[in-house]
Amino acid sequence: MSTISLPGVETRIHREPRRVVLGLHRHPIEGNLVRSSTAELVGTFILVLTIISAVIAASLARPVAGTAYTSATVPLAGGVALAVVVATLGHISGAHLNPAVTLGLAANRRFPWAHVPVYITAQLAGAIMAALTAWALFGRPARAVAHLGATYPAATASPWRAFGAEAIVTFVLVLAVVSVATDTRVPVGVAAIAIGAALASAILVSGPVSGGGVNPARSLGPMLVAGVFTNWWVYLTAPFVGAVLAVGLHEQIFRSIEAPTPA
Repeated sequence: MSTISLPGVETRIHREPRRVVLGLHRHPIEGNLVRSSTAELVGTFILVLTIISAVIAASLARPVAGTAYTSATVPLAGGVALAVVVATLGHISGAHLNPAVTLGLAANRRFPWAHVPVYITAQLAGAIMAALTAWALFGRPARAVAHLGATYPAATASPWRAFGAEAIVTFVLVLAVVSVATDTRVPVGVAAIAIGAALASAILVSGPVSGGGVNPARSLGPMLVAGVFTNWWVYLTAPFVGAVLAVGLHEQIFRSIEAPTPA
């Protein structure tokens, strides 16, 4: 409330406090977009670099300490990296780190459409930077042999089977994300662990079928740098389908506490 004083008149103006719209992990959506998009770029870079480095090392059978990495290392690497990034950057940008998460939230009016291009551009840029970094770290065989960890359907799986696998596991991941990252009763540390475990589970399930993309940026970044685009449309579209369905289910059925909705 403010007061305006005129000669012989005192007028009091009542102003409603500005409503703060909160996103995932209770970050302020209408905050500094440059700051939040930078967090998305850095976070996606860390996540994708960790995952594809494990994939490349396993593909090239390069030992790090003791025996060489195996395919089981990939979900572990992805889950741990995601938990760390969510705990570190979640309060700054919401730690979407995945265009499917961003689009799923926007399609259900939980994130402003005006911010979507900025977030997705930052996520894809982070993934491309991660692929270039992995190429520099592991050398020519990383691109020529391991294709920088780019995803593709298994030899025994059709593109549509891979599509189904990617849509299902992304549904599971995004449902976990919106469930724990929007509930104030869930501590941030617990949310980060749960989301990391969800990604690890998603890669374990989909890895033998589709390569475990679960994230268009994670899949397309290495594809663009490696120049290998095997069934790229699967990894671009299927995660979006799964994410939109997951957020829609959460909003219509599971969410019990009203939260401000972005315009």
